[in-house]
Amino acid sequence: MPTYLADILRVHRARAAADPRDLRDLVRQAATAPPTRDFAAALRGDGLACIAEIKRRSPSKGDLDPTLDPELVAKEYVAGGAACLSVLTDRQFFGGSPADLARARDASGLPVLRKDFTVQEADVADARLMGADAVLLIAAALADGELTRCLALAGELHVAAIVEVHDEAELERALGAEARIVGVNQRDLRTFTVDRERACALAPRIPAGVVAVAESGIRDEADARRLAEAGYDAILVGESLVRAGDRSGRLRALVGHPVGPR
Repeated sequence: MPTYLADILRVHRARAAADPRDLRDLVRQAATAPPTRDFAAALRGDGLACIAEIKRRSPSKGDLDPTLDPELVAKEYVAGGAACLSVLTDRQFFGGSPADLARARDASGLPVLRKDFTVQEADVADARLMGADAVLLIAAALADGELTRCLALAGELHVAAIVEVHDEAELERALGAEARIVGVNQRDLRTFTVDRERACALAPRIPAGVVAVAESGIRDEADARRLAEAGYDAILVGESLVRAGDRSGRLRALVGHPVGPR
């Protein structure tokens, strides 16, 4: 059985171990970067919000759109009503780059999540330096101390953090670390299979004061409506949007549904 998460983390942790830079210098540089856009506030508007994702490929599906232009796609997402963007910056597994993030952010005017596999505090500083407004912290990829330290640094640098969880135990860890945005990923990052009931099952356990985001396996308006009714403030959608012939039209069908109580 494939273990995508382990393979990706092995590469990222090897890079982190070989990184000669001083964290204190990185943090000082990051603290002087231009102001961030308010990612969390953008997800709490009228109705279900969408974090629209820009990526060229995935380990499980292969190429999605290898010639993707991040500026063009970002503008299509704006026209469709996206609240925020998510941009893959991992080159080896997803075909992305920091340049993709910068180009999409400049073209859209929206807050942007650096979608990557954060394994150390330096990754948080790097995200700030490349212009990201938010970082992804995957509970399954981080020990408790690592998660706490990365969350603390994100707060210090005024970067939002989505803490991604897959089950009740990871959700309790995220809430214990005082995560303010929780993403429930319906895709198992070990096998990349999708369980479309997972987000609805975990929704009642997410406190009302925490921004709740459902991720992965969201195909159409029916999926979006069901997640909104379960109490999710936002959805993160990648593959189905990237592959859509009319990205703006597909996105318009996903956003704005009334958000139910949790």
